[in-house]
Amino acid sequence: MTSLRSLSGKECVKILCNHFGFRVTRQRGSHIVLKKVDGNIGTVVPNHRELKIGTLKGILKLAKVNEETFAEYL
Repeated sequence: MTSLRSLSGKECVKILCNHFGFRVTRQRGSHIVLKKVDGNIGTVVPNHRELKIGTLKGILKLAKVNEETFAEYL
């Protein structure tokens, strides 16, 4: 069972960059585009104060990151 909680877009970007090898490639408005350093995997994170759980799950699915692994860094 995952213990994902809602968090801000900035916190999500920080976790993905520091622990999963992503980097910020560009930003347009409130959407931050991340790409994996060693591949073609990418995701888009809205820079909102609070991300809903469904939005966070979609981000992790695009990033091909396991929810349980991500929850360890919360």
